[in-house]
Amino acid sequence: MVTKRDFYEVLEIERTADGAEIKAAYRKLARKYHPDVNPNDTSAEDKFKEVQAAYEVLSDDSKRQVYDRYGHEAPGGMPGGGQGFPGGFGDIFDIFFNGTQGGGRGGRGGPQRGADMHFNLEVSLEESFSGVEKQIRIPRIETCDTCSGSGAAPGTTPETCPTCAGQGQVRHTQNTILGTFQTMAPCSRCNGRGKIVKTPCAECQGQGRVRRTRDLTISVPAGVDNDMQMPLKGEGEAGMLGGPPGDLYVEFHIKPHPLFERRGRDLFTEVPISFTQAALGDEISITTVGGEKGSVNVPEGTQTGTIFRLRSQGMPDVMRGSTQRGDLNVAVKVEVPTKLDDEEKKLLKQLAALRGEKVNHESKGFFERMKEAVLGHDD
Repeated sequence: MVTKRDFYEVLEIERTADGAEIKAAYRKLARKYHPDVNPNDTSAEDKFKEVQAAYEVLSDDSKRQVYDRYGHEAPGGMPGGGQGFPGGFGDIFDIFFNGTQGGGRGGRGGPQRGADMHFNLEVSLEESFSGVEKQIRIPRIETCDTCSGSGAAPGTTPETCPTCAGQGQVRHTQNTILGTFQTMAPCSRCNGRGKIVKTPCAECQGQGRVRRTRDLTISVPAGVDNDMQMPLKGEGEAGMLGGPPGDLYVEFHIKPHPLFERRGRDLFTEVPISFTQAALGDEISITTVGGEKGSVNVPEGTQTGTIFRLRSQGMPDVMRGSTQRGDLNVAVKVEVPTKLDDEEKKLLKQLAALRGEKVNHESKGFFERMKEAVLGHDD
């Protein structure tokens, strides 16, 4: 007997988790165990199905209430010696949430929408600034071209299933302690298709879908930022039984830049200047991330860390385009020369004398400096 894991354990969440936490946990694990990420890994496929089953129950408030009360099995030891519902927990759902007395819920064996896919795309800051077209290659399940998704070999057609008369579902009568209920379930003979393929397509082995690698062109919009997603409708996996395809979600990641740091639409950079430029003032040239030439007027007496703002020289707004751009913030860093020749030293001493500054050029040891600090030193 196979023991089912607790659904909360499957999704790695607490029993007090709310809807948003349940959805976030599902998306994380579904990506981790998706068959496309783990090809030919049956254990990952089983975990993917387990995660889907857990999410189907816990994301539905009514189903979750029943599950929280009964777990995977209906209560045993019912009055009168009953053993609970014949089919266990799954049948409770079918009766109370998916079926009706004298009717069926339908739909499980019908057309199914294809799975959504996710793709992480890296772009440079320059590409994000200007916008660019990128080529990506994705493996996905597509409709078989040979049989156009029917699963039947060319020249043949699928036949109507005699068991379900082409409905894809069969009616089951169920006797429970609450009375007699009728429910609908997928036909086991045709697996809910409503059709039987006697001569399968050699390309897809009768499945109607095949796995292929597809090249797509992605138009990266100007101004796109980290973790933004762009949905591409219909570019996910092909649906089943005539169902529509899923969507492809492209998530952008911006590569770090050696010169510019991005914060929203604003850019920040640091430019070195000499101590004479800082003292006397100067005009320095700047090259923006888009390759444009600009300039910054550095006034005399500028200190290290002073920031100059070049308006509308930052990143474009991804929603409004290049007409709305952030700012470029330029921080200056005053560099002090590490080596001076005799003439340069002489000039600096003269400057210090003119400014009334006292400069000690003698190199003193640690103990001598400590003695001066404690006893004082009078020149």
